[in-house]
Amino acid sequence: MWGYHDLRGVGRSERFASRVAAEIVVALIGIVLLACAIRADRGWLDRHFMPPFFVSRRVYVQTVLSARLATGAFAVALALVARPRIGRFVARVPGRTLLADAARISLAIALALGTSELVLRGTFRRAALERPSDEAPYRRRDQRLGWSFVPALTERDAVGGRTVEYVFDSAGYRVRRADEPVDPQRPTIVFTGESIMVGHGLNWDESVPAQVEALLGTQSANLAVNGFANDQAYLRLLAELPRFRQPVAVVSLFIPALFDRNLDDDRPHLGPGLVWLPAKPRWGLAAIANQLVPYRSDEAVNRGIAVTQAVLRATADLARARGAVPLIVVPQFAPEEPVEQVLRRRILDEAGLPYVWVELDPSWRIPVDRHPDARAAHAMAVAIAARLQGR
Repeated sequence: MWGYHDLRGVGRSERFASRVAAEIVVALIGIVLLACAIRADRGWLDRHFMPPFFVSRRVYVQTVLSARLATGAFAVALALVARPRIGRFVARVPGRTLLADAARISLAIALALGTSELVLRGTFRRAALERPSDEAPYRRRDQRLGWSFVPALTERDAVGGRTVEYVFDSAGYRVRRADEPVDPQRPTIVFTGESIMVGHGLNWDESVPAQVEALLGTQSANLAVNGFANDQAYLRLLAELPRFRQPVAVVSLFIPALFDRNLDDDRPHLGPGLVWLPAKPRWGLAAIANQLVPYRSDEAVNRGIAVTQAVLRATADLARARGAVPLIVVPQFAPEEPVEQVLRRRILDEAGLPYVWVELDPSWRIPVDRHPDARAAHAMAVAIAARLQGR
């Protein structure tokens, strides 16, 4: 039979083992966090976090550096300061009580996450770049493209401290006036892209297509739609270009700082081989996590580069097949960051795609909104007109 002292010895051994185990776990967590903080250097950031358009890359890098420092400090504090205290606490608490508390906490976390996901499912019904239908310029769901502008509509919106008018003809192209729709029988320069090409925050005469039209005297057709990625712009061009009897040129847009949206699969998208794929359902919690930490794996980035290059090549081929001059405009707010240069060269230069690179003054942005202002649009229009005149 065991005596009282034997039982006390067993209790001490169990408490000591619990303490050692707890300290080992805490130390390992600290080591892992410290390793992550050390590993997340500038090279790792450039590979896995794509260039942002609406935030300065410098601010982005400084934010990540602050996060690295905070994570490293927390890891050291956890391993050196908190570890022994947690170990002593675990040793004092009976094993059954500790397990029961851990089970209750785990259940509470699981229920909280499940409830949050159910609530977020209603909030994140749209794709990351799909805006509410009541936000100007108004959009509607499109099964193949994801969304498109509401046609035959005139609307106004306050952008950058002034009122901007958006007018769309019956085909959903932005035009100057409702009674001046695009005439597909006339020689036309066709523009594709997203909000920058639409002229978000700009009145019609200030937009890139309108200014090119004024410079060259050739009708422009603005097929761009806010929030589009390159594959969506190509799909819209593929559907709309046959309507035009005399397409003179097809001007598309590529911006390294918007490349990240090409990797989204929560909307209809093109996969390898330019195969159309439906939107993938996404978890609400995962959507929030992706917005807070927009990490992209090497595989996702390389696949996105290949698909983007294929999309832009197909866009150029489609234009040439109709006798039109293909041109990709690449606006770049100075300075061009190394990661942006790498994307431009890998996607455009290595494929020999025809493009015009336009350096923009970093101050040429709409206040708060951050889209290019009229001065930036003019610089792009002049570069496009000069290249097309040369052709």
